Amino acid sequence: MISKQLIRQLRASLEFFDRSTGCLTAEHEGFRPTEDAMTTAQQIKHVAQTVDWFREGAFGEGFTMDFEQHIADVKKTTSIDEARQSLAGSFDKLIKVIESKSDEELTSPLPEGPIMGGVPRVAIVGGIEDHTAHHRGVLTVHSRLLGLTPPMPYM
Repeated sequence: MISKQLIRQLRASLEFFDRSTGCLTAEHEGFRPTEDAMTTAQQIKHVAQTVDWFREGAFGEGFTMDFEQHIADVKKTTSIDEARQSLAGSFDKLIKVIESKSDEELTSPLPEGPIMGGVPRVAIVGGIEDHTAHHRGVLTVHSRLLGLTPPMPYM
């Protein structure tokens, strides 16, 4: 089944993210390298929000394009612990959806449109992996700027 491989990929992506960002704690949740950048906690919440966005885009009501609202929601985030809980919950919700789908449903095309139009729904997992890795890298820079040494994500 395709779902088993997708779930392995998602779990690995979350594991790599958690491992490489684990040195960031509540002490660092408000850090941002510049005034206009997201804080450490907001970066993590943004990753969670994007997992939800992909889930809804592929298996729910579709991709919402109100990015100003997305940013406003993320800016409310102040707790790194709450952001991490949100991230774990977002991955769990997506995994449950994927577990419930047949191979045919998972490989059916997304509706035509500006976001991945016409590609198989399973392609969202690659998008999530890329986006999560990007923010894992951003948070590694945050760690370094704070004088921390983030662990290797793949160990």
